[in-house]
Amino acid sequence: MCVSAKRAEFSGTTLYTGRRCHPQHGVIHVLGYQNTAVNLSDGANAMLLHLPGRSVGPENFLSAGGCADILSRMVDAVRPPRPQSRSRAASTLRSVQVFDHDIYTVLLAEDATQIPAALAQVPARKRPSIDPELMRFYADHYPGHTVVLCCFDNAEAKKASPLLLWYRPLDPDVLTAPALDCHTGGVPATDTPVVVDHWVLFGSDEAPAGWGTPVNYPVGMPRQLYDFLPDAVVGRYFGYEPLPNGDFAITHEDLLAGSLERIHRLQPVR
Repeated sequence: MCVSAKRAEFSGTTLYTGRRCHPQHGVIHVLGYQNTAVNLSDGANAMLLHLPGRSVGPENFLSAGGCADILSRMVDAVRPPRPQSRSRAASTLRSVQVFDHDIYTVLLAEDATQIPAALAQVPARKRPSIDPELMRFYADHYPGHTVVLCCFDNAEAKKASPLLLWYRPLDPDVLTAPALDCHTGGVPATDTPVVVDHWVLFGSDEAPAGWGTPVNYPVGMPRQLYDFLPDAVVGRYFGYEPLPNGDFAITHEDLLAGSLERIHRLQPVR
């Protein structure tokens, strides 16, 4: 579930947001994002995410090193055991940055309205058409955010590794997982509930002993990721129920207390 530049279908979304006191970058938030994408349009498409942070660049994107199951291992850590009786279960605005990461050509912008003019820098096979009104929506409703446009073509749509990146948050004490939903290429309907299919996970290196469930990471995971990813996570599944269209959020205080019932939907600024 996310916002797409053209018609698409996304399912099985996993969202991770964590707070870390990084030895080099200080207090940061880390986003992990993965889903199954089906492009329902001819040619290229793209997904849009918004980060509550500024001054994000290519160096903020982390390589999963071919370990495509990093986020699924977090889900495995918090997934309830299956019953035995069952068999199934704020800085100066910068110009748009354009670079390649994994299967994507990524555009980063602190002013979403600059993105359409920058699409000429995207290879033709990955270059989607963008509704300018969609970019205006992000500029109007997510002030202070960095907009991430991940462009892909049909042949690569199912080959993506988890998207992992870190940023300095606008509010370090609120962890936000971007989950605004619209798959038509148009402007999201913020006043209409949407049916979700999400595992939503959180972590913090300030959690007390015994908090959460330890994550069994793959043996080949790049060593640098251990400075960004949690030893343990908490989370829950949201699915097959209509919720207000928006993001998932929780305060750091509620997270450390294990109060997952305080996870709430955060809607765009009106």
